[in-house]
Amino acid sequence: MKTFQTAIIFGLFGAVAVSISFAAQWPAWVMFIAWVSYYIFGRNLKNSAFAFVQIILGILMGALIQFTGIFLGNYLGQFGLPVSIFLFIGSLAYISKVKILSNIPAWFLGLIVFFGIHPKLELLSLLELLVPLLFGFIFAFLNDTAVHKIQPDKAH
Repeated sequence: MKTFQTAIIFGLFGAVAVSISFAAQWPAWVMFIAWVSYYIFGRNLKNSAFAFVQIILGILMGALIQFTGIFLGNYLGQFGLPVSIFLFIGSLAYISKVKILSNIPAWFLGLIVFFGIHPKLELLSLLELLVPLLFGFIFAFLNDTAVHKIQPDKAH
């Protein structure tokens, strides 16, 4: 019976999340990247907050890669973007030495979101990506909490 209840919870949260995503015209896959990140990065609020911040930083890094690639493209032609990518991705080796910024997969998830959406290089367009990401983490937390209520011995 607990498996059936878990299935109901999963289905309900998934259906509500996608319905909200479609109604708000968010890319549902962005929300689900955040959702899965909650589970991958520890299933608790503290780890999720750190992962969320690093996903956002990955999005900002994507914008900086694109800006820098355009700038360098004026001097290096078609090599501007690859050089920009080399510089920024290479910098992760140093950035990841800082404990609270060491979640390289989260950085790359942010890069995936940025390059998957190709938002305008404007602050508002970048900030709009935060909403489905935040909701993804919220839905994952609520889903996990609901499952934990019916299966306390198996949820964590």
